Amino acid sequence: MYAITGITGKVGGALARSLLAEGQPVRAVLRDAAKANEWRDLGCDIALAEMEDAASLTSAFTGAAGVFILPPPEFDPEPGFPGARLVIAAVTAALAKARPGKVVCLSTIGADAPHENLLTQHTLMEQSLREIGLPVTLLRPAWFMENALWDVASARDEGVLRSFLQPADRPLPMVATQDVGWLAAALLQEEWSGTRVVELEGPARASPNDIARAFAAALERTVRVETVPRESWEQIFRAQGMRNPLPRMRMLDGFKEGWMEFSEQGRSAVKGMTTLDSVIAELVMASRGKAAA
Repeated sequence: MYAITGITGKVGGALARSLLAEGQPVRAVLRDAAKANEWRDLGCDIALAEMEDAASLTSAFTGAAGVFILPPPEFDPEPGFPGARLVIAAVTAALAKARPGKVVCLSTIGADAPHENLLTQHTLMEQSLREIGLPVTLLRPAWFMENALWDVASARDEGVLRSFLQPADRPLPMVATQDVGWLAAALLQEEWSGTRVVELEGPARASPNDIARAFAAALERTVRVETVPRESWEQIFRAQGMRNPLPRMRMLDGFKEGWMEFSEQGRSAVKGMTTLDSVIAELVMASRGKAAA
């Protein structure tokens, strides 16, 4: 039995469906009982647990051959990452008590970055999991291609992609969420000892200009990039409701300045199969479906 947290998201869902397609038993670890029927109908065992509650997580993880940990993202963390630390403490305590056969944790590019930033919450999770004495794989994917969802409307309606990733011509490691799920399913079924790090990016690196070109092809219109000036970031993020935008700004700085990167510039990273063009085309098609509805 493989216990999967974050199963209702894109990565966790792709992982669970991959395991089910291979005939593997899956335990869906859910916060919301209202979402249980979908996974029960697919043949999953159901466990209800909060990611900050060690007792419910221990119950969910007990008896599992492997556990997939997807920490809930905090996009506007308080200084010191207190919310992430609550999750880390609960997850670590539950794994230490339940003692599943192995653990795969969704981490991120930049978990080993030299400067504190939004992704430091993953650094803290990695540090804690290294101490539990179980086989642990830290899966570090690149920037999700699906983050371009936020650019669909402006690309479609204005022909503009406003990019915080810059410069516009710098290729960055990106990956599709379905590739992350597929690799996580494969890793969970492997055997290893100790802690290992697996990095994952797509078949080719992509720049904001490449994203704009993919939108142009999918929308059949011209799309250009406008880079958002660094001096305006804080005002923009605060206007969006963020109270502590500095971690997000420092994450973006990391990509801009080159210290948010894989080891060996990704030469040893696993390469996914899903292309940027196909992901952008799906995002555009989904937006048209919503508009028609």
